[in-house]
Formats: sequence, structure tokens, C-alpha cells
Amino acid sequence: MDWQNSPESSNIEDRRGEGGGTAIAGGGTGGLGIGAIVIVLIISYFTGINPSILLGGAQILAGSGGGQTMSAPAPARVVPANDSSTNFVRHVLGETEAVWSKILPEQKGVAYTDPKLVLYTGSTQSGCGGAQSAMGPFYCPVDKKVYLDMSFFDDMKTRYGGGGDFADAYVIAHEIGHHVQDLLGILAQTDAQKQQVSRTQANAISVRVELMADCLAGVFAAHAGEWKLTSADIQQALATAQAIGDDRLQTAARGYAVPDSFTHGSSAMRQQWLTTGLKSGQVDSCNTFAP
Repeated sequence: MDWQNSPESSNIEDRRGEGGGTAIAGGGTGGLGIGAIVIVLIISYFTGINPSILLGGAQILAGSGGGQTMSAPAPARVVPANDSSTNFVRHVLGETEAVWSKILPEQKGVAYTDPKLVLYTGSTQSGCGGAQSAMGPFYCPVDKKVYLDMSFFDDMKTRYGGGGDFADAYVIAHEIGHHVQDLLGILAQTDAQKQQVSRTQANAISVRVELMADCLAGVFAAHAGEWKLTSADIQQALATAQAIGDDRLQTAARGYAVPDSFTHGSSAMRQQWLTTGLKSGQVDSCNTFAP
């Protein structure tokens, strides 16, 4: 993957080194170590399970009780603004801007406006509320920003069995896919729908939204000609899509999967829709709401 040939974006908001921490108040975290709490929050993000339920179960497994406040300080640290990882993110974001500015008007008649990408460490504030590294990357439609703690890329390698340049680019492209959905009015429509249905039905809508973002990431990559993607690059992204499927994460967490609680889609579904976008290069091929 020749990401160095991509244009470089200036739409980076670097908040790293600002410090801050996360307080987790009583109600059963008891004697859990902060590492366990972070893992629980990651599982909650990917599975849609209420974190208080997971924390309660983790406390039982740990054999501890009590209701105390625990804090996870994120000490301020100086991060070079031009390190290789930051340059990578700037170039990936720049390529998304170049590609979507061209194909979104061509394919959908909608102008593309560049989002901001916020780099942070530990925790920060977003227009959608508090952001924590344990939540993973996300897009906030309120302030039109993507939030990313790059430690997630390390987690993909060490915990999820994914990783690699194109796998990391896929993660960013997925969040930009949500921005495209926002510009198309899809996020507003689906958010309204979720307010009118049951939790299970809302989860099903969330799955379709997330799978569409996977597909849009594939559409983007299909047009990223300067990257000269190889079959090995594609396999990296597919391996990551498999690693962060709801079924795989739930099974790893508790030994079985509950499809009704899926919020992002199974491993097979995420691979399928990423591949669909890669093969077609067409936004209309990403209609995950079609029968």
C-alpha cells in the first residue's frame, strides 16, 4: 500500500498530550483492575451490551464487592506532530477527501464536505459526549468529527488479530463512511427510526448502518488508485473485519453469541459488505436496507 503518495490532509485536530482521566463510579466495579474495566468497555462498544451489566459480571468473576470510585488517569505526554503514525493518518484522511470529493457528487449528486479528525489520548470531549480510548474510533454527526486514539491500532494487532497499513486505513475509512451517510441524510433517518422501535429492532438498524459504512470504506478503497493495493492489503482489511465481528467478540467474551444484541454485524457480514464495496466502487451497491 503506497499511502505516501496520497495527498495530505490539514483537517487534523491534535489533542494528544492534553491529559485527562476517566472516573468510573461505584455500583460494583469494586476490586476490578483498570485493565479489566477497559476490556469490559471495549467489549461493550463492539457488542452493544450495557457496560454496567458487563462490569457487574466481571465483578462476580473477580469475587469482589463494594462500591467505590476508581480513576484511570491519562497523564499528559508530548506526542510528535510529525511522527510516522500521524503522517499516515494525515495521508489516509487526505485520500478520503480526494476520493469522496470526486465520487460523491458524481454518483449521488451531493457535495462532499471534509470532516475533522480528532487525535487524542485517553479521553476527550466530543459533540456527542465524552470520548474514551476504550470506546474505539467513532464519528460524531453533531460536530462532524471522527475521534481516534491511535492506541486502537495496537489493540487490533495484539487483541483482535488484525492490523497492517490497509487494515488501519480501513478503520479510518469506515468512520468516514459514517460521515458520507451523514451527508446523505441516512444517519438522521435511521436515528429517528431507532427511537420508535424496540431495542432489538434498533440493534438491527445499527447493524445495517455499520455494514453500510464497511461497504462505503470498500467503495472508497476501490477508487484509491494511488495506493496500489495488493491482495495482501485486502486480506489485512478482511482479517480485521473478521476480528471485530460481533459474533467473534461476543463468543470470546462469554463463550456464545447473541445475534439480537449485535450492533455492528457478524464477521462474515462485515467481510461481505467490505468486499461488495471494493468490487463495485459504487455507493448504490451499499444499500444494506434493501430486502
